[in-house]
Amino acid sequence: MTFPTYFETFDARQMLEDYPVGDAFTARYTSMSRDALHALQNERFIKLMKRGWQVPFYQRLWGAKGIEAGDIRGLEDITKLPVYDKTDLMASIAAYPPFGDFAGMGGADRPPTIFHTTSGTTGRPQALLFGPKGREITNLLVGRMYRWQGLSPQDVVQSVYGHGMINGGHYIREAVTHFTNSIFLSAGTGIETRSISQVGLMADFNVTVLTGFIDYIRKLAEVAKAEGLLEKINIKMICGHLGTEDRAGVEQAWGGAKAFDWYGVGDTGSIAGEGPERDGLYVWEDAQYLELLGVDDGAPVAAGETGDMVVTCLFKDDIAPCIRFNTHDITHELSGANQTGMVFKRIAGFKGRSDNMVKLRGINVFPHAIGALIENRPDLTGEFVCHLSRDPASQRDDMIVTLESRGGTDEAQLAGLLRQGLGVEVSIRLVEVGGTAAATQIDVRQKPIRLIDQRGV
Repeated sequence: MTFPTYFETFDARQMLEDYPVGDAFTARYTSMSRDALHALQNERFIKLMKRGWQVPFYQRLWGAKGIEAGDIRGLEDITKLPVYDKTDLMASIAAYPPFGDFAGMGGADRPPTIFHTTSGTTGRPQALLFGPKGREITNLLVGRMYRWQGLSPQDVVQSVYGHGMINGGHYIREAVTHFTNSIFLSAGTGIETRSISQVGLMADFNVTVLTGFIDYIRKLAEVAKAEGLLEKINIKMICGHLGTEDRAGVEQAWGGAKAFDWYGVGDTGSIAGEGPERDGLYVWEDAQYLELLGVDDGAPVAAGETGDMVVTCLFKDDIAPCIRFNTHDITHELSGANQTGMVFKRIAGFKGRSDNMVKLRGINVFPHAIGALIENRPDLTGEFVCHLSRDPASQRDDMIVTLESRGGTDEAQLAGLLRQGLGVEVSIRLVEVGGTAAATQIDVRQKPIRLIDQRGV
């Protein structure tokens, strides 16, 4: 039986020409105009749409709206296409098990296919499928971002992203090893490599860069200090998902390391990341077409307004094309010129989830916003969890915010701070260091739980 191997299914040299890295990346996109960038996006979108029409999921999704192939001539028509989200993908899997019909894998002649799952943060884990070309470009986007931020071949990188079926740890390992030449330690989460062993690896192998979710990276600094290893570890760079989390706190915890933010989801890979100046997240517009749509009406938001991030992967035209996927993560676009001369637009980064927003006595509350409100407080560790409850008699909703305190916290002052920042009164409960770990599952989850809804609705 004859079939192509992974590396025979795409042209790696052409990929690097189409999606340059290193000096070639900055040279191309600091000299390109917005008009030329749009023309490049449009060319890639037209090719992507041809692939989309071959996929049963899109045939059904678009056909239900009466859309025919000739109706979509280019990016100017993209808003005619319906958006979809994880619920649609999970419905596809339920109807066409086990992988759904959104991948377009075909029969026995399908190309090599990489299979992982999401972490299941918002429910049952979702199947993630990639073809060789799509997979390597998602790896490339992260690798070139790390290099632009300052990662060098002399660095030793330790990743605390999860493995197993979860995509994150595998994806980051491929990004670093395929596109940066840095040494890579695939430590994984605290359940894969105990926290004490994690900091031991950092000291033993002269780790200089940490990648992962900021919550756990911050906790590891506490562990290194407790083990007497903090002075033996020289972390210069942290690449993680800051979102609403505290940059200054994690930088201080690791002795002045520079923390860089980036954003992406399992279905799309990296969508945006900070540049060396750390002034907003650049959208990788040669690969991703990002729309910001109103949470309630689905219409494009005005400049500077917050909306759902809806993503089209312009490069993913092999397995599982991604065309107008609603992440339900919210952000807003930044205005003004950037300091690097890069042609790409910038966003503020992850600001919460529209489907995880809590309406508390008429006020929209995003639990992740609490992290920013309590940053840089020496009396708090930065760890918290929210419990939402409903009084059965009055039907009044209340939120209790449990926070870890090192001691000396003024509860009344803290309650006032949260009331002012959130716009609504919440109750607070202080616990000792480590007291939220069981609820947030910070040691075993890639993304700690920040909201526990006990209303039974």
